[in-house]
This record gives sequence, C-alpha cells and structure tokens, in this order.
Amino acid sequence: MSKETIRKHFDEAAEVLKSFNNDENHTKIANAIILMSEALSNGNKIISCGNGGSMCDAMHFAEELSGKFRNDRKGLAALSISDPSHITCVANDYGFDEIFSRYVEAVGNKGDILLGISTSGNSGNVINAVEVARKQGIKTIVLTGKTGGALAEIADLEIRAPRSKFADRAQEIHIKVIHTLIDGIERALKLS
Repeated sequence: MSKETIRKHFDEAAEVLKSFNNDENHTKIANAIILMSEALSNGNKIISCGNGGSMCDAMHFAEELSGKFRNDRKGLAALSISDPSHITCVANDYGFDEIFSRYVEAVGNKGDILLGISTSGNSGNVINAVEVARKQGIKTIVLTGKTGGALAEIADLEIRAPRSKFADRAQEIHIKVIHTLIDGIERALKLS
C-alpha cells in the first residue's frame, strides 16, 4: 500500500469525524449520558448489542464500564450480549433475528438501558431487541450510520454517524461516541 493511499485513509476519517462534530450530535450524546447515568444511579444496568464489529464495540463499551476506562473506580453494571452459547442456542432454536431480543426479554428490567449498534440501522436482531426493550420499559439508544434505517424510527435516541461508503467509517465514529459516553457517565456519577 502506498503512503498516498494510507494518507487518504486518515484524511477521510478526519473528514467524517469533522462532519460529525456538531452541536446536534453533542446534544444527543449529552442526552444519552443523562439516560445512562440515571439508570446506573438507580441501580439499573446497561445492556449492549451489535453484530460483527458492532458486537466488538458493544463488548468494548460494557467492559470499560464494568471494568476500567481511564481511572480506578467502582465497576458499573453493564453487559454485552455476546455469550456464544446463548447466541448459538437461540439462533438454532428461534433464528438469528432473535438472539438479542431473547436476552433482553430474559435479563432486561424496567429502568435499564439498551444500547444497540448497527452501522446500517437495519440489523433485524438489533431491531427486535429494541422492540422488546421498549415493551419492557427499557430506554433504547442506538448508534447507526447511513440513513439510520429502521432503528432511527423506533429508538428513544439515535446517534448517527455521517453517511459514508463503507461501514468502517461509521465504526470509527461509534467508538469515539462510546468513549465519550463512558467518560460522561463517569463524570456524571462523579467517579473520575
């Protein structure tokens, strides 16, 4: 790969980040921090889910809350839907579109938060999880890309990465949002 091609990767990423960095998105992130920190303050938890790279982001989000982000502090109640035995059991018995919703149905409680991640906004299993969460009194926050897809219409709060040709640019925005959410939660709970 040429240095010019490498430079183009970073220039494009910087442009996408620059276009995302605006008051509207800052307000959405601030509102998500309020919802999440209030849930945790009230003894509730945050459940996160996504597919592929978005599952990795969901896991990253949960482990930095339950484990450690930047500073030592108490663990916070967060978990990702990433247990392979659960996923393969439900996929085998009910279908792949039910892997997240069955988990939310089983462990989600009123007052919890569901963070769904889908670069297209149209992942059937994330959509089903959001629908089940809402029925159970669980607030839903989604990270999307492209047009926001079906998730933009059904979530309580959507944070959308700017439209780009490939999912990796949306994922780069998502991980920045995730780190900002965690930092904001820690600050709201006066843990950092």
